[in-house]
Order: sequence, then C-alpha cells, then structure tokens
Amino acid sequence: MTAVNISATSNLGESSHTLFVCKTCASVWQDGKRVGESGGEKLLQKLEFLAQDWELRDQFPIQQVECMSACNRSCVVALAAQGKTTYLFGDLAVDDCASAVLECASQYYSKPDGLLPWSERPTALKKGILAKIPPIGR
Repeated sequence: MTAVNISATSNLGESSHTLFVCKTCASVWQDGKRVGESGGEKLLQKLEFLAQDWELRDQFPIQQVECMSACNRSCVVALAAQGKTTYLFGDLAVDDCASAVLECASQYYSKPDGLLPWSERPTALKKGILAKIPPIGR
C-alpha cells in the first residue's frame, strides 16, 4: 500500500491548493485597450467576498490570473493542487456561480486525488469543463 500525502500545505508551510481566476475574462475592448470592469474581475470580487467566511480561505487561496487563454469560454477558473488532478472550468455566469465555485473547491480540497465526479459537482460546474489535467508524476 502506498501512502498518499494529502496535507494541505507544502514543505514550506504554504498552501498547496490554489483557485485561479481569470480577471481578463468577458472584457470589453476598444482600440486595443480594456474598458471598464471585466466579467472576470466581477467574479473575482464575488469570490473574494464570499471567501471571507469560507472555512478554507487560509488553506485554499484565490489567485488572479491575467489570462487563461479560454477567451471564447469566459468566465474561467481553475482548481489546482500538488499531487492532484487540475480542473479548468469555463462558461461560468458571473452572477450565479461564485458560491458554487467555492463549494466545488471544498469538494476538491477533501479529495486526496482531486477527482470530482460529475454527479457530485455543484450544478454550475457540471457543464463547461474545459480541461482535466492529471497530476505530474502519476
């Protein structure tokens, strides 16, 4: 039997889980420059607001990303952790999905391998999966 390390922190004491949020998603562009607040920025703000009361806020930081190259499927988030499958979700409705994203992140956190069966995911994350990337070294 192989022991699996499901620790929430790396050897450096930093969180091994990250919720990435594309802040460029659903932007309006004029003359090659972004105008106003993007859908990704709105989603990020909602996630950060809800995460203030989230039990995993210290173990599962939210990290903004300039672009995740899924512009035609915005808004986009990714769940990643050391030794776990990485998930990339798109087509997320800014107004309706922030709590579902944190619920899914909680499920992901509790799974040693990070696998999120379709039937267990919140409704907002059952569709729109863009990638499921296996962990390095497995």
